[in-house]
Amino acid sequence: MSVNFPDIKAFGTAPFEAFTAATASSTKGLQAIAAETTDYSKKSLEKSRAHFEKLIGVKKVDEALQLQSDFAKSAYEDFVAQATKMGELYSSLAKEAFKPVTSSAKPSVPAESWKAPVAAKAPAAAEQN
Repeated sequence: MSVNFPDIKAFGTAPFEAFTAATASSTKGLQAIAAETTDYSKKSLEKSRAHFEKLIGVKKVDEALQLQSDFAKSAYEDFVAQATKMGELYSSLAKEAFKPVTSSAKPSVPAESWKAPVAAKAPAAAEQN
């Protein structure tokens, strides 16, 4: 029984490189998601602050109700748009993260070369029983 160590090294290299590439693309995707979340939070906070400043200066209840209604509608539209954008970011993150893993699904070393020693021992083990 002989073991070809360069083949073993080559067999482990492809999954490691795929994992490294997946980690790098995941990091970029997560940074984009974090930046987008931070940006949305800042914009939302600023809009809320401006809304409450307007609300404090209102003299009539009808005017306050209209301001609140407009704000709620605007906040909902902004949220739906942001949720859609975040969904797209997460979807692209998943696609990019798994692209290196799925493209390197085939081992670079033929399976016969590393299964052969096991297959050679199998009849010998059956004879002993």
